[in-house]
Amino acid sequence: MELKWKIKPFEALNVNELYDLLKLRSEIFVVEQNCVYLDHDGKDKKALHLIGEYDGKIVAYSRLFDAGISFDNASIGRVVVDVNYRDRKWGHDLMREAIAGIKSNFNKDKITIGAQLYLKRFYESHGFVQSSEMYLEDNIPHIEMIKS
Repeated sequence: MELKWKIKPFEALNVNELYDLLKLRSEIFVVEQNCVYLDHDGKDKKALHLIGEYDGKIVAYSRLFDAGISFDNASIGRVVVDVNYRDRKWGHDLMREAIAGIKSNFNKDKITIGAQLYLKRFYESHGFVQSSEMYLEDNIPHIEMIKS
């Protein structure tokens, strides 16, 4: 069984989808990474939400932004795969879908991300190149990366 993908603006998310995607983000970015931070940053309403479902459950997710919201370029953020499904390498499917979603929805090829440093090779495998020095975001080492 493969993932079922959908992209929705904030207003089109139903209450269960919103709850489940926020729960997934909290499980990974707050609990797993032991990082106290405000996930609700005001950008969800400006994002397209890329959702990967498996057997009716959200197991992969990211936010897609047009240029000028998070960075000067279009961007991808909150890239997450449920810990119970990471052995399936669905992070790569998620990135391919996110990159395609930026192209199809915003007609942009240049994408900037704020990547956790330990995922540098993962993002490089999708054509991203480091474009900044390391910086701390919520006490986690990050770098900016650009795909042209």
